[in-house]
Amino acid sequence: MSKWAYDKGLQEIGPGAYAYLQPDGSWGWNNAGLITDEDQSLLIDTLFGLKLTGEMLAVMADAVPAAKNIDFLVNTHNDADHIFGNQLVKGAHILASKAAADEFLNVTPEDYRKIFGNWQELGAGAHYIHENCALTVEDAAGVIVTLPHETFVKEKRLKVGNKNVVLAAVGPAHSSGDVLVHSVEDRVVYTGDLLFNKSYPVLWEGSIEGWIAACDHILSLDVDVVMPGHGPIADKSSVTEFRTFMVRFQEETRRRFEAGLSIMDTALEIAELPDLPDWDLPERIIGAVNFLYRQYGSPEATANFLEIYGLFDRFLDKRAARAAAGHSGCGHSH
Repeated sequence: MSKWAYDKGLQEIGPGAYAYLQPDGSWGWNNAGLITDEDQSLLIDTLFGLKLTGEMLAVMADAVPAAKNIDFLVNTHNDADHIFGNQLVKGAHILASKAAADEFLNVTPEDYRKIFGNWQELGAGAHYIHENCALTVEDAAGVIVTLPHETFVKEKRLKVGNKNVVLAAVGPAHSSGDVLVHSVEDRVVYTGDLLFNKSYPVLWEGSIEGWIAACDHILSLDVDVVMPGHGPIADKSSVTEFRTFMVRFQEETRRRFEAGLSIMDTALEIAELPDLPDWDLPERIIGAVNFLYRQYGSPEATANFLEIYGLFDRFLDKRAARAAAGHSGCGHSH
């Protein structure tokens, strides 16, 4: 059992190092972090829109004097739930990897406004987003994407008071430009979405090989606490479990691709493996299978994110039907 409660809000995970948690960690409910020393502060990520980010900044300012004026903001990658509150962090020097910064405008608030405004006409993917996304149409209306002031390619070292903080660009992994934030003296690493703790990962861009290598990087650090982008506060054992899953997932998917199975059948079979982790959001399995099939050159795979979301409810329905029929195991020799 974890020593950390998985409750909404701010928890101190080291002397002047904090986690801001948003259970249940599902779509758009990401975590953020705060590193402080003396009167200086560094914020790791903002949240999915202005309402959630504003609430977080108020909680931090009330609890931690150094958080009243944030000196640095590091965006761990370009996903909207980690950057759509940047405009509220007034006066902060914003940093991100160059690869992440190049993709800050890939998905804009206007894209979300179009989805929320027309979800009934845009098909199954838009319906899934409408039903499951943390962002509201009202909140999306006020977001202005605020770009980094400084980018780096591999590594950037900062001082927060007397603390040493190392920013390491380890993408492509979950995304093109993932960054780890290592607060050395606190023995804490903030991973962004390089760790989904207790839920299946979002893998439909980046690189699974790079993601496994990023796990190795995390495991090489001298840290006690691993702060994931989604889910409960963790330690290295969670990273090891996650890495083990990623390696096996790649192997199981490749085997079924070479045997000629469809994306849906591969995802359903993998979801039925008896020793698979009991994590949330199993529908993400089909999104990840689709990504690997796309890398393998399958014409069945899609790069359209609405089409990927559109796979999820079909997968869940088929999975439930198979379970009701008592289906277990794949029945194929591969």
